[in-house]
Amino acid sequence: MKYLKSHFWYTKSQRNGILFLLLLIIGLQTLYIFVDFSSDETTGVSDQTLVAFEQQVDSLKSIELERRKPKTYPFNPNYITDYKGFQLGLSLKEIDRLHAFRNTKKFVNSAKEFQQVTQVSDALLHKIAPYFKFPDWVTKQRSKELSFLRKQESLNNEYIITTSDINQATSQDFQSVAGVGETLSERILKYRKRLQGFSFASQLYEVWKLNPKIAAQILLKFKISSHPNIKKINVNTASFKEVLSNPYVDYELCKKIFAYRDEVAELQSIEELKNIAKFPLDKYERIILYLEAK
Repeated sequence: MKYLKSHFWYTKSQRNGILFLLLLIIGLQTLYIFVDFSSDETTGVSDQTLVAFEQQVDSLKSIELERRKPKTYPFNPNYITDYKGFQLGLSLKEIDRLHAFRNTKKFVNSAKEFQQVTQVSDALLHKIAPYFKFPDWVTKQRSKELSFLRKQESLNNEYIITTSDINQATSQDFQSVAGVGETLSERILKYRKRLQGFSFASQLYEVWKLNPKIAAQILLKFKISSHPNIKKINVNTASFKEVLSNPYVDYELCKKIFAYRDEVAELQSIEELKNIAKFPLDKYERIILYLEAK
């Protein structure tokens, strides 16, 4: 019996210890349940530290979002596909205008030409134009043109024209117009001499390789103040070579004039030229500047 008591029953001191532990556990649980340990006072991290931390997190988020955005690399705008155009922000109509232009076997060679063809807004052009990449020869050509225009602009600011009469203007006078260099100004003078002077302002557009836009700029600066004194040739007595010297009469037309003259023996009026088959009526006013019938 003594043996059983020693193994199956705790001693009095052990029972007291177990009882104490149970009471301690119950007390702590009661304290945890019924006592509010929260406090309005922040402990540990200050407000400034939290704000700085939040700003750093926001900055890292922005960097990551920017990194995930699709990157735009330099490209030739002549080869924009529907998908590429959509990515860049072009509308379907703007993309279609570009494709229609390219179908004519033409190319846009500058951001300005791209806008003229597609009709994109200034805001969108400003956004995508920095990524335009044109062939080297186009870039070099544009560089030469800009250099020439800057040179001309510098000359324009320094030179004072001697006259506003297009029939009296000098080579230097014509070069005061942006886009007109020495070669082009000499070409204008040569053609003016052949015409014996400009009788119509529109004759300036006939100068070989003179851009119509530049011609228009010249006519803004120069007018026909003095009409030329043209020596007319009598169509009834002139030689073939003399009639052919007319700036507006080519070899075939000259043959027709002489054939008609032989047919009628003598033209009674210069207006009879209109009776010639397939006579260029659109050039009649210019042709008769140099011909008369006596």
